[in-house]
Amino acid sequence: MSKVLILMGSKSDLPVAEKGTTILKRFGIEYEMKVASAHRTPKRVEEIVTNSDADVFIAIAGLSAALPGVVASLTTRPVIGVPVSGAVNLDALLSVTQMPPGIPVAAVGLDRGDNAGILAVEILSVGTPALRKKLADYRKEMEEKVIADSDSV
Repeated sequence: MSKVLILMGSKSDLPVAEKGTTILKRFGIEYEMKVASAHRTPKRVEEIVTNSDADVFIAIAGLSAALPGVVASLTTRPVIGVPVSGAVNLDALLSVTQMPPGIPVAAVGLDRGDNAGILAVEILSVGTPALRKKLADYRKEMEEKVIADSDSV
């Protein structure tokens, strides 16, 4: 099945990445995780991205959060940026969302590795009816949980 590459700017981003891997596992999506910094190891980022056979990239970074944009500059495949919360939340958010024309990055909210995982599954489901069905079932489960929560209060 299709593959997702998750890049983290540092190992401290692992808890955010694990939210995404939980989703990818649930949907049976093959993934790989690596640590590479846009600023400290730019050649490593380039090597990883250009040699990857991933269909979708998830790039997780805080502070200046340049990693998603750098990954997007190196590939024509979809890139999902996950800004990481910290001392400078607004900088991370804007770095992921305010990309120049022609080099888009799909962005999810602060620390929303789970939403990045779902968005990756949605992208991969475009040509895969079975995956679309799994997504519909997942949404139905969420709906049922909300209704059950309402019934329990």
